[in-house]
Amino acid sequence: MCGLVHIKLLLFLFRIGLGNFHNPSSLLIFIPLMERQRNTNERLNLKRIILVALFFMMIGTSLELYLLKHYEGVQQLIPMFCIGLAILFAGILFFRRTHFMMNVFKGVMGLTALSGVYGTFLHLRANYEFEQEIQPTANGWNLFLESLSGALPTLAPGSMIVLALLGYSYVLLIKHKL
Repeated sequence: MCGLVHIKLLLFLFRIGLGNFHNPSSLLIFIPLMERQRNTNERLNLKRIILVALFFMMIGTSLELYLLKHYEGVQQLIPMFCIGLAILFAGILFFRRTHFMMNVFKGVMGLTALSGVYGTFLHLRANYEFEQEIQPTANGWNLFLESLSGALPTLAPGSMIVLALLGYSYVLLIKHKL
């Protein structure tokens, strides 16, 4: 019934504007409808792009960690655990968009970001200790600079932070219905 009323209203507006097509101002009533449709399509495309980027990053990072045999100790399993949780809850959030699931997913993304910060610290510390053994007379600043380009990639765990930011931006798009 409500849909029929909308159709009749649109037909009425169309009939009023039909005789005035030579006047461009009569078409102004249709511009908000067209803009709303365009914005909805853009928002949907943005959500899809972020979700696809998030899944590619999660799968790519976990595959890279596996190929590098980044599972020898408990501390090395932290990023794999966080990515596993992120994949699980992103899948659940995709099918069930509740407020509770969004909060759980944001918590998992926070944990993922913290694992990136912790991993950067661990990589930097291991490189620093290695450089101390090689150059025992070097001072703190030189050791720090050398440890940034050491055997372990110091900034590689930062990809976990980027992953978390992608996931959080997806939640924001859902939350604000963008």
